[in-house]
This record gives sequence, C-alpha cells and structure tokens, in this order.
Amino acid sequence: MSVYTTTDRADFGARFLAIVIDGFVLGLIAGLLFGAGREAGGIISFVVGLVYNWYFWTRQEGQTPGKRIMHLRVVKTDGSAINDTDAIIRYIGYYINTAVLMLGWLWALIDERGQGLHDKIAGTMVVRA
Repeated sequence: MSVYTTTDRADFGARFLAIVIDGFVLGLIAGLLFGAGREAGGIISFVVGLVYNWYFWTRQEGQTPGKRIMHLRVVKTDGSAINDTDAIIRYIGYYINTAVLMLGWLWALIDERGQGLHDKIAGTMVVRA
C-alpha cells in the first residue's frame, strides 16, 4: 500500500510541463555535446537521456530539473526512493509508451493513481514534492 494518497499524486498537466522542461534541458546537453547543428543519433540520444534521468531520479531525490521546477518527485508506489534498476526500467518504459501510439503516456489521465505505463512497469508514481 502506498503512503501517498490520490491527493498527493501529480496532475497530468504538471507532469507534462516537467517533461517539456527536461526535454529542453536534454536538447541543450545534446547540442553542447554533439554540436548545435547535428543530431545525436538514436543510441547516443538514448544513453544521454538514460544517464540524465537515472542520475536525477536516483541521486537527486527523484527530481529531474523539470520535476523540481514543477514541485514533483518520482517515488516507488510504497513511497520509498527508486533504485538504479527502477530508473532504468522506468526510462525504457518511456520508449514503450511512445511506441504504443502514445497510449502509455495517456494512461496517466485515466489511472486512479495517475500512473503512466512506464510507472506501472517500474512500480513508480509521481507525487507532489
């Protein structure tokens, strides 16, 4: 059972804005690392995104810069901090969300705990910090 109630969960709009902010930050990082005029490529882009999210989710109290700005945090469904494996599984879930016609992202709109498919797979949820 989660220590968080439905009133603690992050709303979809705040989560969306956090992802947009993180996408902007990741774009800046890729631009600096690989040149503003070049795309990083699929594998390199995946690795940069994985390292970015893994670091913030596991070493910065579950808060990427976007989540920190939006006052959100990623936690396990029992309220504990996520570990390295959880972070990797959750990030891979981002790609699964997108591959299935974006339905994995939209799932958070109808789920009682506000979990997207990636959250379900990793056993995580996003709450207000």
